[in-house]
Amino acid sequence: MKTIKIAIAGLFLLVASATQAQVSVNVNIGTPPAWGPSGYAEMEYYYLPDIEAYYDVRASQFIYFGGGRWVRTTRLPRQYRNYDLYNGYKVVLNDYHGRTPYTYFDRHRVTYYKGYHGAQQRPYRPRPVYGYNEHRNYKHNDNRNHDKHDRHDRDDHHNDHHDDHHGHGRR
Repeated sequence: MKTIKIAIAGLFLLVASATQAQVSVNVNIGTPPAWGPSGYAEMEYYYLPDIEAYYDVRASQFIYFGGGRWVRTTRLPRQYRNYDLYNGYKVVLNDYHGRTPYTYFDRHRVTYYKGYHGAQQRPYRPRPVYGYNEHRNYKHNDNRNHDKHDRHDRDDHHNDHHDDHHGHGRR
């Protein structure tokens, strides 16, 4: 009788630990950015054809080619600061799992050329609504969508004074 109770207790602990492992795997998968396309359960990377860059969903980082190498950063490079992430097309890379999606950059660049648009996409969350004056000038201030939570990250942008009017920029 004791053996049966111990076996049941062991089975219960085994099931509980397996459930806990499943939960931790799901927690580690990154949350898509608000501007990311909705309807994809498990994705790791987007390819952004218009700017020939990638977005790593798990690490919340853009990956682009600059200075002769592939760079990972939480912000887009200066030349794409005004790029509209909500309206730009995102190719969800379902077939790649690793740390270097740019291994297939030549293939991605040809298949998903600049200006490429597949099926219509809706964002993961709606575009934030700002006050009337801000909304009217939204096209010029679009970097708020991806800058507001990482203004503190200036490692790759030492001379960046773009956000000083927000009171958080470094001089």
